[in-house]
Amino acid sequence: MNEYTRNIERIEFVVTMGCTGKCRHCSEGDHKFSGEHIDGAIAAGAVEDVCRHYRIKSLMTFGGEPLLYPEDVCKIHEAAKRAGIPKREVITNGFFSRDKRRIEETAEMLAASGVNRIMLSVDAFHQETIPIEYVEAFAESVKKTGVLLELHPAWLVRREADNPYNAATRTILEHFSAKEYEVSEGNIIFPKGNALKFLGEYFDGAQAVSDPYEDDPRDIRALCFDHDGSVLDGNIYNTSAVDIINSYIP
Repeated sequence: MNEYTRNIERIEFVVTMGCTGKCRHCSEGDHKFSGEHIDGAIAAGAVEDVCRHYRIKSLMTFGGEPLLYPEDVCKIHEAAKRAGIPKREVITNGFFSRDKRRIEETAEMLAASGVNRIMLSVDAFHQETIPIEYVEAFAESVKKTGVLLELHPAWLVRREADNPYNAATRTILEHFSAKEYEVSEGNIIFPKGNALKFLGEYFDGAQAVSDPYEDDPRDIRALCFDHDGSVLDGNIYNTSAVDIINSYIP
């Protein structure tokens, strides 16, 4: 087994870079989008391939907004369920359709595919451009399926920090609290992309900040597939995931 990848225990898929929000805290910054997204069937095959060789504890799909392509998301999670991965998660902003029937259908599809945790991004940044009524409709639809849904806010500087964005986020969370949704710890905004461009005044330039999502390249724990099928130094559209893992050199 490759010494640099022997500890892989998690799989992640960036389903698409397309997004329904234009958030000023987004680490990706501005990017054009013309419909590119992961092929769910090929991604599912990669999941099964990896799980034959590694004991994977969790799998997550996210984006962009992954539920712009729910059928592909579901194919990935169906494979994860078949392979026995215990934690199967989706991060979404909850706004992928204005059609209430499609919203309900998507929630039911996710539940049937084996998703067992949905992290719903609601905060001051997302709600600047994302209408909350459709987010609430999605949350209610998920609740009906019995799948765990947690509000997953982005905090500026730290959760306890006193700034206008965190104050607005707390107000939004209170809006949901009457319906007894659980709230995760959320995430701390990393100064990159739009966050650095629009929120730079809140970050201490003299303070070294490490990217919380970056693995040690000599000890890969999370295998993260991009929306175009690329992973490590290869691509699952033309090479098996395990062959890519075995040939990886940092």
